[in-house]
Amino acid sequence: MGRFLPQDWDRARLLGRMMLPAGPTPVAVVDGRLRDLSAHAPTVADLLARLEPGAEPPAGRDLGPLSDHDITPAWDGEGGASRLLAPIDLQCVKAAGVTFAVSALERVIEERARGDASRAAEIREGLQKRIGADLKAVTPGSPAAEDLKAVLIADGLWSQYLEVAIGPHAEVFTKAPVLSSVGWGECVGIRADSDWNNPEPEIVVVCDPQGRLRGATLGNDVNLRDIEGRSALLLGKAKDNNASCALGPFIRLFDDTFTLDDVRQAVVSLEIDGQDNYRLEGKSSMALISRDPVELVAQTIGRNHQYPDGFVLFLGTMFAPVEDRETQGGGFTHKVGDLVRVSSEKLGTLENKVVRCHEAPPWTYGISQLMRNLAARDLLRA
Repeated sequence: MGRFLPQDWDRARLLGRMMLPAGPTPVAVVDGRLRDLSAHAPTVADLLARLEPGAEPPAGRDLGPLSDHDITPAWDGEGGASRLLAPIDLQCVKAAGVTFAVSALERVIEERARGDASRAAEIREGLQKRIGADLKAVTPGSPAAEDLKAVLIADGLWSQYLEVAIGPHAEVFTKAPVLSSVGWGECVGIRADSDWNNPEPEIVVVCDPQGRLRGATLGNDVNLRDIEGRSALLLGKAKDNNASCALGPFIRLFDDTFTLDDVRQAVVSLEIDGQDNYRLEGKSSMALISRDPVELVAQTIGRNHQYPDGFVLFLGTMFAPVEDRETQGGGFTHKVGDLVRVSSEKLGTLENKVVRCHEAPPWTYGISQLMRNLAARDLLRA
């Protein structure tokens, strides 16, 4: 269990989904035991809509100690008898971008490099000297941010990415279709026509239909830097591909042991181990975020947009691996076979293996199939 659970798992309220013999099933981990919640709610979205904030999840049907379940990654042969799914189902998958100064700079670098990684180092050095400190110092949407914008425009340094980094409106986009996300131990995909790409390890908040923040999980918002760098209008091709969105391992519900302040203060770690013996390690703090999670949620849901099944929101990445992996000046990019681990003390570890999108298992289990499965199990009741 230590491979993916939070360090204080014995105190945590954890919700997730597993593929059991009957089909996709909402589960909870209580005192180290796995519990089937499907008799109380057929989906995680439905459970969060019914469960009041701070309330204990229903007891559910005891499936025995979690440690007794053979949960292993899919790439270990056929994987274990039990398979963790992404811990959400009918929720919309949204993402906030450019919420950290480092990610703002990297998006501007992509834009100016036009997707050419070999130009990134030179551009990065110049931008760091010119605007790096200024971006960290201003509050988005403030008078000081407007003043900085005017200066950058005058200097010819303005960018559409800086607009969402320090302007009043956050970048919020739809990351992936409902039910397309992969979970712990599954492969994540990069397109075969991308030569400059990286993971985007993030904390992801989980919201109910009223927009109330109910908990958090970990995510990998896989990004194709060369494709988005050629044009921001290619964001969909850079972000939404087969197996390009990973979530998990579980949703940790907010309670006395885990609050939104824990998210604000969380340290997120990234580890990448390549088959070429390459290793990357890094840590960063959510305290560096430029917009509070509450503000980002408020810009996602409201009178202009509703989510009747709830939604999850990637809060943005503080990581941008820039170390040369092979050629000098070539920067970092993924290779097939990379093991990627995103971890945080109170959320556990999300582990995935990189493959090409067309080589990842195709996404075939959609909403219609889920509804048919739930109906056959007599779980769709008013």
